[in-house]
Amino acid sequence: MARLIAARRTAVVPRNGAFARLSLEDLAAPVLQACLMDATVAPQQVDEVILSNALGAGGNPARRVALAAGLPETVAGLTTDRQCAGGLDAILLAKALIDAGVAEVVLAGGVESYSRRPLRLKTDPDGGLPVPYDQAPFTPWPDRDPDMAEAADALAQRLAISRDRQEAWAAASHAKALAADLTAEIVPLNDTPRDAFPRVLAPKLLARAPVLAGSVTTATAAVAADAAAACLVVSDRVAQGRGLAILAGATLGGAPEEPGLAPVAAIRRIWAGEPLQQAEIMEAYAVQALAVIDGAGLDPRIVNPAGGGLARGHPIGASGAILAVRLFHGLRKGRGLAAIAAAGGIGTALLVEAPSP
Repeated sequence: MARLIAARRTAVVPRNGAFARLSLEDLAAPVLQACLMDATVAPQQVDEVILSNALGAGGNPARRVALAAGLPETVAGLTTDRQCAGGLDAILLAKALIDAGVAEVVLAGGVESYSRRPLRLKTDPDGGLPVPYDQAPFTPWPDRDPDMAEAADALAQRLAISRDRQEAWAAASHAKALAADLTAEIVPLNDTPRDAFPRVLAPKLLARAPVLAGSVTTATAAVAADAAAACLVVSDRVAQGRGLAILAGATLGGAPEEPGLAPVAAIRRIWAGEPLQQAEIMEAYAVQALAVIDGAGLDPRIVNPAGGGLARGHPIGASGAILAVRLFHGLRKGRGLAAIAAAGGIGTALLVEAPSP
């Protein structure tokens, strides 16, 4: 069985903030090094690095990060893109390598820099000027590839999740984040030892937040951000009883036009309703998190106890891995769950268990 024996991340900083000048290597290499140091695992023991990155320009960032972190040149590095779900998927890939006996020590997670993302241009096969675009298509059918805010509002309308309920969840997410001390999991970069975005969301602030679509506002949507996160996933032999056991994981596709509900099926695939001590559910939008909590039958009291993506921000490729880092540092006993939705109608879930006392 694969186990998580170390997990670290940077702070999450809104784009064009304190991390604006940092490359992907600058963000992620110190996180990998911190994981190895925490677990007293030598760089020479690492078999592979798997990192999710959604907005970069290619070039296999996982390889660049591995080299920048001082890992052996034999570590090839594998970069994946499953958009928001990629950070959790990297951990599931690490588990698969270890369960198959192909590797014993894998660093897995994600890294994203909204601030440094490349400009994108569509070329014209007839020789016209290239056309700028910001978001790649997530399906081959434009009518089933909605704007994410509009998809969130459509979900709110279908499930009767009011703006008031969305705002209450967002305010609570920020309040929990402000009250939490997460310094143990954060690798300080650029004099930033804590998440930069949490604030008091007073009723007046919520009321005047600009509307993105229908009942969805800027206060109930996660901001674009820069961050990196990684987990050290190892075999039982290396773990020697340490860390969280990875019990199960699943990634499933659903209706492309309704991505917010995709994690529900993944959660049901791996969780039979047994008691959970902690659940980390990505809050790309308040309504999406609430829809997953309701749909999967989770107890809201155990969800995101130190705040979620609404309070931190959304560094796309790293967001799933941040959920796993939060579980590693927050789960003291029993079982924990992480789940995330991705554009295109994809959901990923992870189930872990803390060692018995």
